[in-house]
Amino acid sequence: MLFQIKSYLQFRWHSKNEHAVHSPFIFTLITKCFYDKKPKPEYAILKEYRNSLLENKNSIEVTDFGAGSKVFKSNKREISKIAKTAGITGKRAELLFRIVNYFELDSILEIGTSLGLATAALSLGNTNAKITTLEGCPETAKVAQEQFKKFNFKNINSVVSEFTSYLEKWKLPLNTKTEHYNLNTEHFSLIYFDGNHQKQATLDYFELLLPTITNETVWIFDDIHWSKEMEEAWEIIKNHQKVTVTIDTFQWGLVFFRREQPKEHFIIRV
Repeated sequence: MLFQIKSYLQFRWHSKNEHAVHSPFIFTLITKCFYDKKPKPEYAILKEYRNSLLENKNSIEVTDFGAGSKVFKSNKREISKIAKTAGITGKRAELLFRIVNYFELDSILEIGTSLGLATAALSLGNTNAKITTLEGCPETAKVAQEQFKKFNFKNINSVVSEFTSYLEKWKLPLNTKTEHYNLNTEHFSLIYFDGNHQKQATLDYFELLLPTITNETVWIFDDIHWSKEMEEAWEIIKNHQKVTVTIDTFQWGLVFFRREQPKEHFIIRV
């Protein structure tokens, strides 16, 4: 907790708003999307989705493949408490909705469904999008799947799998004498990384999914200031040769691969 407080204070010191941004692409994104305060009818659905989970006092046995929880001491957890402490906040769900809507993202991969709070925002952001969401814990995924059915989200493909196992199914050998692999030709307009807050796992997913990028691809990494290791992973991602523009909003790290953009990093208050 002390580490995150220090990181946040540093973020606040260095962060800017739209007035300090000179990139037209980023300025428009901030003013038209990040800082869009107009009410949306979808926000009411997101709130209803959240409230239905907050009212659910049933408990499930959680299988955790990631960095673990800083809140829960046991794997048996009440659904309402998971929604309250471990899920995406209402404000960030609305921002995620706006990002999908703003860029008209139509092919989305989410790594880490949890109870589907973020998935609901992805689905509502573009009801015509094809969304694949991965969850390693069967009990958690079951709750999310019931929620998707209850709220009639028809564009979500919920997959129960350990993340690396699922992603490795796409690997095709380039040379049978080596361990060098490449993903198939499927591309995603958005990948939302929110399932394993560990440095090596994050970097592994990053490298594994690089072959799926296009010039318009958007990647969002959750909890980039979760730990010193996650901050190290974020620095490596920022400096990767294929990455051009990155935005640190403290909670999220947004990554763009636009070849026409100069390499720049922005720290933006949202």
